[in-house]
Amino acid sequence: MAMEIVVTHGGGKKIDATVNGFTIHTDQPKDYGGDGSAPEPFTLFLSSLATCTGIYIVGFCQTRDIPTEQIRIVQDHTFDEKSGVLIGINLRVEVPPDFPEKYHKSLIKAAKYCAVKRTMDEPPPMEISVAVEG
Repeated sequence: MAMEIVVTHGGGKKIDATVNGFTIHTDQPKDYGGDGSAPEPFTLFLSSLATCTGIYIVGFCQTRDIPTEQIRIVQDHTFDEKSGVLIGINLRVEVPPDFPEKYHKSLIKAAKYCAVKRTMDEPPPMEISVAVEG
């Protein structure tokens, strides 16, 4: 499965990515010279983990006819105080009181199938190059 993401400058600190016919906008906060008009790229990265987890949770519930309207995933983060580097991620699946307890451990297992999480567990090599285009 090949996928190409094309990134362009949207002016100021705005960076746009076009993939599969969608444009994803990013910006920097005003404190960092941006307009604050869109999420930062790192925020989108973290959001991709939470939303990827969400699709696996929803899929698990849908195959068992379990309503999903009251299910939430809350993700929070721990950053190193000195460097600001991300050092921890906590995902909490919040379910309503009537959610079948027998599925609690299975929800955790389903969440671990998230492709973003699996990629973070075993990151692929990344190569960066420069190409001169005519």
